[in-house]
Amino acid sequence: MGTIVMHKYHGLGNDYLVLDPNKNQISLQERSIAMLCRRNFGVGADGILYGPLFEHGKIKVLIYNSDGSEAQGSGNGVRIFAKYLRDFHYVTERKFQLLTKAKEVEIEFLDEEGSRMRVNMGKADFMAASIPADGFLHEVINTPLMFDGTLYNATCLSVGNPNCVIMTEDVSCKKAKTLGPYVENASCFPERMNLQLCKVKERNRLKIEIYERGSGYTLASGTGACAAAAAAFRMGVSDRRVAVEMPGGELLIEIDESGCIFMTGTVEKVGTFLTEENFFS
Repeated sequence: MGTIVMHKYHGLGNDYLVLDPNKNQISLQERSIAMLCRRNFGVGADGILYGPLFEHGKIKVLIYNSDGSEAQGSGNGVRIFAKYLRDFHYVTERKFQLLTKAKEVEIEFLDEEGSRMRVNMGKADFMAASIPADGFLHEVINTPLMFDGTLYNATCLSVGNPNCVIMTEDVSCKKAKTLGPYVENASCFPERMNLQLCKVKERNRLKIEIYERGSGYTLASGTGACAAAAAAFRMGVSDRRVAVEMPGGELLIEIDESGCIFMTGTVEKVGTFLTEENFFS
């Protein structure tokens, strides 16, 4: 019986398994992804990073949520995958481009180990058609939306994946877990939705709690932090440069004059796992 080698990393408690198709011959299926990510029956993770794949001379990664569905992007996921590429010598440059399903991002290593990095996540898009958010013609900024029978002022945007940011004083795990499923599955969001509850502590500091489509409650989210920072800046309640606090730690988010969002944070390796090959059958 053969084994499959997987490497586990986390970015502020948001953990992923890296599955390298160049070193394993498997057929990756939704059921096996979901089983691997279950913390009592598999290895346990918020998702799986499948790669590196090579496309037109560039490196690509496929990102999967813990329920087996494919994600368009992940801020923590791209940092984790960059660290894997550095660890296993796929990448030796200080800067390189990485393709995700949503877009190309530029990653810059800030230390020799590749544990701390700065990522150009591109620009936020507030247009309803880009998110997508049905029933809206233009932008969805501080707009009353009904979730679970209650109106919330919500700002929706895409940073490669769809996000709904709700400014509130009640930024708690309990509130995120309670409200998250209603936001994720609201009928106006045909591709489901990520939720960030956001409190402006100071103009240069935000606090958020996250509920992600396909994964549920998570300790941190890179794209979630970018979305919250972009929404707060667009609403005029924060500066271009903010620290975003999450239960797993904090990220530095900067928005330049052109609107590009830069995310700076760390990644740690948890370990290497040998998984039975028949787990994927």
